[in-house]
Amino acid sequence: MEKLGFIGMGNMAQALAAGFIHAKAIAKENVYAFAPNQEKLAKNAVRIGFTPISTLQELAHTCDTLIMACKPYQIESVLSELGDALKDKALISIAAGWDFSRYEKFLSASTRLQFVMPNTPAMVGEGVLLFEQKNTLTHEEHVAIRKLFAAVGLVQELPSNLMGIGGTITGCGPAFVDLFMEAYGDAAVKYGLKRDDAYRLISQMVMGSAKLQLTTGTHPGVLKDNVCSPAGTTICGVTALDEYGLRNACVKSIDAIMNK
Repeated sequence: MEKLGFIGMGNMAQALAAGFIHAKAIAKENVYAFAPNQEKLAKNAVRIGFTPISTLQELAHTCDTLIMACKPYQIESVLSELGDALKDKALISIAAGWDFSRYEKFLSASTRLQFVMPNTPAMVGEGVLLFEQKNTLTHEEHVAIRKLFAAVGLVQELPSNLMGIGGTITGCGPAFVDLFMEAYGDAAVKYGLKRDDAYRLISQMVMGSAKLQLTTGTHPGVLKDNVCSPAGTTICGVTALDEYGLRNACVKSIDAIMNK
């Protein structure tokens, strides 16, 4: 991978481009992007450091690796417009729902493909980047792309049939955690904390708890037990959460998505 081109420059593409460049995973001089709103693209180029490109065709001819970062409904028209310009290119798609099998009928055999599902915490370098195991990248490209995306978070490969549930947990999950933090923020305000202080404390608590589990690999149930002293305050809160159905609500939220 010598030159990387973004097709589309929305929030996720901006997060990835900024993360890649900030982490020095790729030189800013080698990052390019095209988006229909050229004025907005130019402003983002100045802020992030990539080079703006005026047409899709020019982007494809300039770059050997392209990231499909436009809206999913735009992809068919983009592929049609690019046509043969995608031959012998590596295409990385981060568009929801556009996995390897969906692209197969649109691409020639010479276009090498990898589907990746990022999530919004990639904006602060703490994302989860799910790589579909089925891909046609060369070994060298696969290693390079994994290293590139690792600059903005945790890279995890999954088989095609598990990308749906993996993406549901990691892609929708941040909204559920945000809801959890907002609720505990309200509880903290109810008992006297200022809202800004409450959110700061809660966010650090969530980040620290997550890092403790990731670092130690300890089962979450064991970590929970370690905080629950006999006849203590925490176990009273845990039993209240169980009484009001927290665990069941978590499972049901995933059921609602997977079965919609």
